[in-house]
Amino acid sequence: MIKVYENQIEKAIKALKRQLAKEGLLKELKRRTFYEKPCVKRKRKQKEARKKRLKAQRAAVPYLS
Repeated sequence: MIKVYENQIEKAIKALKRQLAKEGLLKELKRRTFYEKPCVKRKRKQKEARKKRLKAQRAAVPYLS
């Protein structure tokens, strides 16, 4: 929920866009604008899974100092 203080609508819109981007809604909306073929959808999901797996791996490995 975004609150508007002292009629600062621009700040509220900026905060709303930032929150939507963080949640991934803008990306999802753009993705659903056009039909996505099943083979493209499968490749996209594999790419997202690979990215998520690598990110988890990087977080699990402690850095040697």
